[in-house]
Amino acid sequence: MTRPDTPLLDQIASPADLRRLGDRDLIQVADELRAETISAVSETGGHLGAGLGVVELTVALHAVFETPRDRLIWDVSHQCYPHKILTGRRDRIRTLRQENGLSGFTKRSESPYDPFGAAHSSTSISAALGFATARDLGGMPEHGLGDAIAVIGDGAMSAGMAYEAMNNAGHLGKRLIIILNDNEMSIAPPTGAMSAYLSRLYAGAPFQELKAVAKGAVSLLPPPLQQGAKRARDMLKSLTVGGTLFEELGISYLGPIDGHDMEQLLAILRMVKSRAEGPILIHAITRKGKGYAPAESASDKGHGVSKFDVVTGKQKKAASNAPSYTSVFSRSLIAEAERDRTITAITAAMPDGTGLKQFAERFADRCFDVGIAEQHAVTFAAGQAAGGLRPFCALYSTFLQRGYDQIVHDVAIQRLPVRFAIDRAGLVGADGATHAGAFDVAFLANLPGMVVMAAADEAELMHMVATAAAHDDGPIAFRFPRGEGVGVEMPERGTPLEIGKGRIVAEGKRVALLSFGTRLEEVRKAAEALTRRGITPTIADARFAKPLDREMILQLAADHEALITIEEGAVGGFGSHVAQLLSDEGVFDAGLKFRSMVLPDIFIDQASPRAMYDVAAMNAEHIEAKVLDTLGIARLDQARA
Repeated sequence: MTRPDTPLLDQIASPADLRRLGDRDLIQVADELRAETISAVSETGGHLGAGLGVVELTVALHAVFETPRDRLIWDVSHQCYPHKILTGRRDRIRTLRQENGLSGFTKRSESPYDPFGAAHSSTSISAALGFATARDLGGMPEHGLGDAIAVIGDGAMSAGMAYEAMNNAGHLGKRLIIILNDNEMSIAPPTGAMSAYLSRLYAGAPFQELKAVAKGAVSLLPPPLQQGAKRARDMLKSLTVGGTLFEELGISYLGPIDGHDMEQLLAILRMVKSRAEGPILIHAITRKGKGYAPAESASDKGHGVSKFDVVTGKQKKAASNAPSYTSVFSRSLIAEAERDRTITAITAAMPDGTGLKQFAERFADRCFDVGIAEQHAVTFAAGQAAGGLRPFCALYSTFLQRGYDQIVHDVAIQRLPVRFAIDRAGLVGADGATHAGAFDVAFLANLPGMVVMAAADEAELMHMVATAAAHDDGPIAFRFPRGEGVGVEMPERGTPLEIGKGRIVAEGKRVALLSFGTRLEEVRKAAEALTRRGITPTIADARFAKPLDREMILQLAADHEALITIEEGAVGGFGSHVAQLLSDEGVFDAGLKFRSMVLPDIFIDQASPRAMYDVAAMNAEHIEAKVLDTLGIARLDQARA
């Protein structure tokens, strides 16, 4: 593949090299950086549009501030690829999101230019305020601490955590620089009052009038506003809401400015660096996908892409052999909603990712995108349930973590029938540890009255959607992974399952393999290998982590020498509940050999899902080895070694 010509960028080994260039050269660096970003992501896939939207801002920030002494913190950080190219990682940029390669997000262990890791939204202002406090209290004197700069998008700014941080920042009054990267586009089109507020800030005439006041051209204003520049400024502020929210919080407001105008960016940043005393917010208007037509024209502005052809923008996606779990959930929920007008759907800024975009097209008045606000999403669903609706709260496992207190306090204690559709369960591949769905079973199954299910395949997912729709006796959750199903025959419609009842998949002897979730296919492969060794295991699909199928589990324990549980979750989940049951029933006293296969007590870095499950020791060969070890049978290949 032909790579772009980048003569100036080739001279940049670190941000210090930028500071030796003139302003016109920085404009050229930005152009070359955009071309290099497009070229790199075309080979790796990943987050494209967000990075393209902050190219000029990235160059300007590194040229003006003394990174890494000045701490530059990217919110979410999916826009950090240009930042990585400028900070000594260009030679590895084509390893993005690959095993042993660069992370797709900022990562403290990767570079001193990544002072704070991120992948979830709305954390940057809190972290930057923490750095500012550490600076003022003499923390980390061996490294020195300069300015703390948070770059946060308009979507992330809508989350409660960002408001909490700004409130605290205004109260403390410490020097802190917040860059609001306003591209009117997070992952999905923005929703909520914050979006409308930001739109008013730069909506045409009022802003132009405010600029006129700043220049002293009071005569150009309407007559009521010609009674002095100060009064005019105040009145225009209230008319345009020009930064009033931020200033009421104690944060100086500057903007809006053109986030792609290098001269304007450099002038503003230099002025702020030299004069800022307390917290200040710079409002920069940018375009997601800027400078690459296929990204600019895409509905998501090129948010997440596969490898693609640079000339055409056409993505090279592998052909699918089965429907994705997310699409099966989407179709199943729509089918249930067609029969039940009380069914609603709630998501937190991920209508595409959770499959609710199609639901919204079909039932616009029953689908709610609440913005990046998982806590609100959970309690909003609880309120709907208390009001007689049947809400499905569809969130990624990794994002559901952010609403845990609300699950406990607002849903579980009140035994409200909120249905949690948990997407991206298990290990997810290129997004790595920050997006792994490792903990939801452990943190949900310990709650009284909570029903927790996991689909073994796409047909089971259909049944679990139907089960959740029919379940009104308290909260219920079902989890499913990223990617396509296993290709099983699909029923015409889902059928509600009996709560707390699993199924026997295959009868065998000596050892029982009890699977919870989509490791069932690996269990089948392991069973085939074991059968060739003369061991035919029983295979069971638990379906439920809570309530457990006591009768089935105790029968498996009574009929077999060994029982092994397999799940795509952390310790404390399904296997722990099975162990508790067996202990309570005194089964271990009878000599049962019990083992539990769970994700290891580490955070697993990005790789292909299969490679990540290799690290976790949870693929078919590992299940086979666990059976042989449990039964005390040495493998010939191990014996020869």
